[in-house]
Amino acid sequence: MVKSGNYLANTLTAPVPQSEKLNDRQVKNSAGGYSYSIDKFGQLLRFLILGSEGGTYYATERSLTTENIGVVKACVAEDGLRTITTIVDVSDKGRAPKNDTCLVALAVCAASNDLTVRRAAFAALPKVARIPTHLFDFLTYLDAIDDLSGRAVRTALSRWYNTKSVEAVAYTVAKYRQRNGWTNGDVMSLAHIAPQDIAIGEDGTVTKSHNRVREEIYRWVTNGGWETIGDHEPEEKALATLWAYEKAKRAKSANEVVPLIEKYNLSREMIPTEFLKDTAIWDALLHAGSGMPIEAMVRNLGVMSAIGLLKPNSSASKYVVSRLAGQENILKSRLHPIKLLAALMTYKQGHGVRGSNVWTPVTAVTDALDSAFYLAFGNVPSTGKDFVYGLDVSGSMGMGEISGIPGLTPRVASAAMLLVSANVEPNNAVIGFTSGSSRSMYGYGSFGMSTGITVLDISAKMRLDDVVRKISSLSFGGTDCALPYIWARENKIAADAFVVYTDNETWAGNIHPSEAIKDYRKKMGKDARGVVVGMTSTEFSIADPLDPGMLDVVGFDTSTPAIISEFVAGNL
Repeated sequence: MVKSGNYLANTLTAPVPQSEKLNDRQVKNSAGGYSYSIDKFGQLLRFLILGSEGGTYYATERSLTTENIGVVKACVAEDGLRTITTIVDVSDKGRAPKNDTCLVALAVCAASNDLTVRRAAFAALPKVARIPTHLFDFLTYLDAIDDLSGRAVRTALSRWYNTKSVEAVAYTVAKYRQRNGWTNGDVMSLAHIAPQDIAIGEDGTVTKSHNRVREEIYRWVTNGGWETIGDHEPEEKALATLWAYEKAKRAKSANEVVPLIEKYNLSREMIPTEFLKDTAIWDALLHAGSGMPIEAMVRNLGVMSAIGLLKPNSSASKYVVSRLAGQENILKSRLHPIKLLAALMTYKQGHGVRGSNVWTPVTAVTDALDSAFYLAFGNVPSTGKDFVYGLDVSGSMGMGEISGIPGLTPRVASAAMLLVSANVEPNNAVIGFTSGSSRSMYGYGSFGMSTGITVLDISAKMRLDDVVRKISSLSFGGTDCALPYIWARENKIAADAFVVYTDNETWAGNIHPSEAIKDYRKKMGKDARGVVVGMTSTEFSIADPLDPGMLDVVGFDTSTPAIISEFVAGNL
């Protein structure tokens, strides 16, 4: 949640003490100087992507309260259709790390008193709520602010199910059973959904036709049970999926379930819990269809090792290694290197972050994950900007674990982020900083005192352990997060963006980081953006919340790099 600022203001201005206008994004402020501005729709974009309306992204879950969505209501009042278009664009393109914000915002639009806006919001529902889990969340949010019994709600829910193919409906209702107290049966009962194929033309015309297979699926959803499907395998593919699901539920042994997985491509969510400790089940899930998706495979490496499927020289281990070794596979999966690094750190420790699962890591799998980390660099887009990276090298950066991931200290995570960035952003300068013995705001040491700045020669060709070793060899002190800006200003280093990694919000110098970047902008005449990543999830604030050119990232997750790229590219 943003700690300060007017949520419904038309503009947010940063008190940058500048007498001359640097660019068209600046406006004259009440003090007579020029500062940066952001309108309501800029705030909306920040809310959808960051989860807050100001300059803070929280990696951990935070409640989405009514005070967080004031900007959504303001945007709906100004231009509801533009608001919906923005929500759909962010959600459909996967720009938001969590889809919850888009669902909340769409619920606000769907509760609008403007009939045109309401209709447009419900029409956009399938693009934002793409799976039943999303749909259930949307209904939870809408129920908190509006009545669910209206005709518009029933029509929207009917179209959500009836515009999908019967095969898609059957698979999703079997895979996504319930969330937040909702089930597919609850939704169908609420909306009184008739089993019709619905087609919506480009001109908005709607055609409907009864579908017997869809009727059978909906009867199974609302009534449930084997009796709805029958003992014999149906000829229709959609009904056969539900038949296989019911057969798996009633199976007495894993041997009965394995052929169902292989023939009907059942997902893990469709398998009874008692069979999810069987190696034959996981082997079938691993190979079913075109193979388990890379991300799902990586996420379940610990489970497959714990039950004994993955072990030295086993065929399953060789299969996993072959999938991870193919750069085409890794790039197609769109896995971010940091997600693979987190998986590597967890897997090689031999125990999960949560739960009691323990396993003996398979060396070949560990090495394959390590290689995949570097192969995935191609999944990170370049902004083409000039960067200055500042790494906090104070002693505390080597302590603790991020998000409970074994071995992933703030120092290792910041080194990994730097290595990824160096591979995709060739125009960069890197410094390590600590407080030093000099407190000069200009970064100059006097009488032999140290400024606490070390220019780091870090190549994109280096390995992660080499980067960590280089950083770990520096002298440690306190933390002064203003130093990267001061160093760049005094050395006249051109930068479009600063990214500072630290484990806390300390500034040990005599100028605050938010003022240091403003001084840099003024002297260099550049509209530089500043990101401060607080690697641990604490109540953290370095960025000026009223400065659209500054961003705090609180905590660390695998979405952090995408957030930084969006912000630096000017899309946020």
